[in-house]
Amino acid sequence: MIIVFFLLLAVRVPVAFALGLSALYAMWAIGFGLELAGDLIATGITKFSLLAIPFFILAGTLMGSLGIAERMIRFFRVAVGDLPGGMGTVGTIVCLFWGAVSGSGPASVAAIGPMIIKGMEEDGYDRAFAAGLVVTGAAFSIVIPPSIGLVIYGVIAETSISQLFIAAIIPGVFMALIMVLVLPFAKRRTHGAPMPAGRSALNSLSPQPYGDAPRGTALWQAFRDSFWGLMTPVVILGGIYSGIFTPTEAAIVATVYALGVGAFAYRTLNAKALFDALGDAAASSAVVMLIVAYASLFGWVVTVDDLVGSYSTALLGLSENGWVILLVVMVILLIAGMFMDPVTVMFIALPIFLPVAREMGWDPVWFGVLVMVNLAIGLITPPVGINLYVAANVTRLSIEQVARGTMPFLLASLFGLIVVATVPQMSLILVEWLR
Repeated sequence: MIIVFFLLLAVRVPVAFALGLSALYAMWAIGFGLELAGDLIATGITKFSLLAIPFFILAGTLMGSLGIAERMIRFFRVAVGDLPGGMGTVGTIVCLFWGAVSGSGPASVAAIGPMIIKGMEEDGYDRAFAAGLVVTGAAFSIVIPPSIGLVIYGVIAETSISQLFIAAIIPGVFMALIMVLVLPFAKRRTHGAPMPAGRSALNSLSPQPYGDAPRGTALWQAFRDSFWGLMTPVVILGGIYSGIFTPTEAAIVATVYALGVGAFAYRTLNAKALFDALGDAAASSAVVMLIVAYASLFGWVVTVDDLVGSYSTALLGLSENGWVILLVVMVILLIAGMFMDPVTVMFIALPIFLPVAREMGWDPVWFGVLVMVNLAIGLITPPVGINLYVAANVTRLSIEQVARGTMPFLLASLFGLIVVATVPQMSLILVEWLR
């Protein structure tokens, strides 16, 4: 089954169908009735928690198309002003902030990438370096809560999604700080080349986009313009942590909130914008949910054939040292992330790794955050780093150029991964405090 899966990937069969076809082959080879497939696929996606995925994607799409992202970038641009790093620091902050809205790496690149890259070029950053920052920052959207990846992990591991969200806050901010520390090493020009024609960007990304107004006045105007957008993570995360609604319900609240802000606060919502946002969100959600559906079939075969027990036992037999086993797990996840998207990796690998984690006594919440950081790095590593392809389309650079631009951030992210792995308390301190 695994060989067939990789052969199908090699001939460029979409990953969802590669999962489904290889699982059907295994069911036929082992002797299971193929009539079970329909029920197994339906069972795999009829889980209440998975409703969060399409609604978080829709909320992020709406906020990108209704001008909320643009206003947020303007505010952070004025707030940062002439601080070191300039628009690079703004880009990192906005990627971090936007992660708390969309929960999807590729969606974040598409929504805010053109505006951030344009502003960084105006600050003298190389376009490939700017694309690398956006690609990396958006990748950590699956770490910053609310995260689609954490929702899926919580479903598979049967772990509290709210605790996963809380645990991911400090590691997510830490990864962003590491990215900011990379900025001083970038080669900067006096003037940047313009973005390709036809790409949307802010009309003005200068530190003073409000004319000649004093800094304090400009900051207040920018805050007032972006207030409802800045309140989005407060509404979502505040409602979850206060117990007003669950993470799944928060996705629907986020969607309704985005519609309300677009319709009444900014008055940018119209029939065309709504239709386009629904279409984009439906397409993105379909890709994720197809993978979830067929991956559940794949995972069922792995479980029934006791591959989980065999591989878990083999992994535990490598060493009695927990750090060695953890290193092997992280290396496997990093390599898998180079070839598959995070959702696929989780459905294939977690049934094997979770029993190992329980046997080693690892906290499932900390392990979930560690898995997300691993998989976020996978989004920026070729040959199948999804964010790289989206950024290449946005900037009209080649995949190789964008990949080179991500290298400084990739090295910094690997350092951050080591810290998150060796300091579990970074992930657990808020969870324990709130308990």
